[in-house]
Amino acid sequence: MTIKITVAEARGIEFIDRDVRLSGWVRTRRDSKGGFSFVEINDGTSLGNIQVIVPQSLPNYETIIKTITPGSSVLIEGIVKKSPAQGQSTEIEATLIELIGESDAATYPLQKKGHSLEFLRSIAHLRVRTNTFGAVARIRNTVSYSIHRFFQENGFIYVHTPIITASDCEGAGQMFRVTVIDADNPPRNNSGKVDYSQDFFGKSSYLTVSGQLNVETYCAGLSKVYTFGPTFRAENSNTSRHAAEFWMIEPEIAFCELSENMAWAEKFLKRLISDVLTERREDIEFFNRTDTTLIETLNNVVSSDFVRLSYTDAVAILEKCGKKFDFKVGWGIDLQSEHERYLTEEHFKSPVILYDYPRTIKPFYMRLNEDGKTVRAMDLLVPRVGEIIGGSEREYRLDLLGERMKEQKLDMEAYRWYADLRRYGSVPHSGFGLGLERALMFITGIGNIRDVIPFPRTTGNCDY
Repeated sequence: MTIKITVAEARGIEFIDRDVRLSGWVRTRRDSKGGFSFVEINDGTSLGNIQVIVPQSLPNYETIIKTITPGSSVLIEGIVKKSPAQGQSTEIEATLIELIGESDAATYPLQKKGHSLEFLRSIAHLRVRTNTFGAVARIRNTVSYSIHRFFQENGFIYVHTPIITASDCEGAGQMFRVTVIDADNPPRNNSGKVDYSQDFFGKSSYLTVSGQLNVETYCAGLSKVYTFGPTFRAENSNTSRHAAEFWMIEPEIAFCELSENMAWAEKFLKRLISDVLTERREDIEFFNRTDTTLIETLNNVVSSDFVRLSYTDAVAILEKCGKKFDFKVGWGIDLQSEHERYLTEEHFKSPVILYDYPRTIKPFYMRLNEDGKTVRAMDLLVPRVGEIIGGSEREYRLDLLGERMKEQKLDMEAYRWYADLRRYGSVPHSGFGLGLERALMFITGIGNIRDVIPFPRTTGNCDY
């Protein structure tokens, strides 16, 4: 009986001497003078291809098989055999090959040569067929699944928070407006401004920058929750670390203070990395070929006890270290990635969780400390990247929440629903956020966020 299998399965030894059927896209075809051809195919299930040996005795050998080009899709039937060649365990002796979809060799952009990541961004609809982007996609899938497994195994409930919102979680105002108003002929109020009360929602609305405030409402009734979805920032930034659309994981935990929140963040990050190292070993080893300390760095994160260090102590270390930084260090500044990397790569040589940041550089919802100068914020720093997780204990005291909102000039009435959580059964609670793409950059060693998301949305780029 012929069994339908994947390329990943065909590369294993369990199907040796079995009749199989598989499909995929041709990577290469090489014709031998000995009366047969070698065709390598990949279906995306593994980094490596499977080599198919095609004898000239097949009826369509001259008419079809010898015309197959890279990018074509094919169906293959044959027998899995142990391979005598180095670098592969198995190969397939074909008994049938059908050409499913042709590929024009003259115009197919993925030729058998190296392509720059910049070039591949221009063909995002095809780049997943390359080794690099196939590996990124599989790792992204594994990390996403690991996120859900971690929280489900630890008693968290998955909450779908809205993508369209009227609230600015970060208070930065860098939000994409959602509107059905005709830009060429908008309704205007008495002051001549666009009247958004006549818009679809009856008020100004935006794409969310974070699901945190919404997921806090469910935390106040379900205790342990998380949200995982797309978020948006209208930052006119053209750096390798910023995108206008990205995915965020945001757990929220009731009856949880900052120290416990830090423990959750450490446990969570270690789980994601461990799962990738175990389940996507071939893909990680592929990235380690060019970034030769990648696996060592990831293993170090998994095995390390993360350092806990106050922001104040971190600034003191940076001021006394004697290293010249591009950005000046001083109490009250927001630390830059060069400062964070010094702490993790040179001073402690391990991940670091900084806590108790100045109130002036953190959002309104973070709990104020007794000193009145700092809030119970935390940032988890790792080598190479710096901050990878940010979180805090939330301000659950209504009077101090109001004080912080006034301090940051927020409309109290617009956040009345959020303040209600402090009016009715308020409890200490904490949470954090992990940007999926930032985590993938760290795990793969890829230096640009545009290369760890299928269709990057950046300034001036909204193709596909």
